[in-house]
Amino acid sequence: MAEVTNEPDPRLLGAYLTDHLTGAAAGVDLARRIAREHRDMPAGPALADMAADIAQDRAVLIQIMSDLGVPRRRHAFLLGRLAEKVGRLKPNRRLWRRSPMSSVVELESLWLGVNGKSRLWRTLRSAAVEDDRLEAGFLDHLCDRAKAQADEIEALRLRAVEEAFAVPARTRGRTGGRTGGRANG
Repeated sequence: MAEVTNEPDPRLLGAYLTDHLTGAAAGVDLARRIAREHRDMPAGPALADMAADIAQDRAVLIQIMSDLGVPRRRHAFLLGRLAEKVGRLKPNRRLWRRSPMSSVVELESLWLGVNGKSRLWRTLRSAAVEDDRLEAGFLDHLCDRAKAQADEIEALRLRAVEEAFAVPARTRGRTGGRTGGRANG
């Protein structure tokens, strides 16, 4: 039986950051594509700004990895790009053009990615207590920024839900009935 030790393995943080860098590559591609698809719509400017912020967050992650001596792995970048491309292959009941449901699913995916990024910043914030290469105040700022991004994405997602499924704005956020969050039976 393998011996269990409480000694930290410095390679684990590197693997964790590389995994997040993979997700960040997919997130940047997705955010840019969403912004491009909506550029002529009312949400276009907000989505373009968000795509730029998400790209900047990826650059911050790369800088943090460099500061911590974690090498960038080219395969991580390529896997992230591939994941975003594969994510486009979803059933939307339309073969050659976007469905209104596409925006809902894409914004949900982006929201998940931003919340994952938020967990990354929180993890690094915890590590900053012991590692003076990490700046706690800056990580707090990144946590706040990720929360603001997630909130903005959720507002855009709710608008997309209204458009895709003809859900009146007044019913947003209500629960109950057959689809209100409780399992039947």
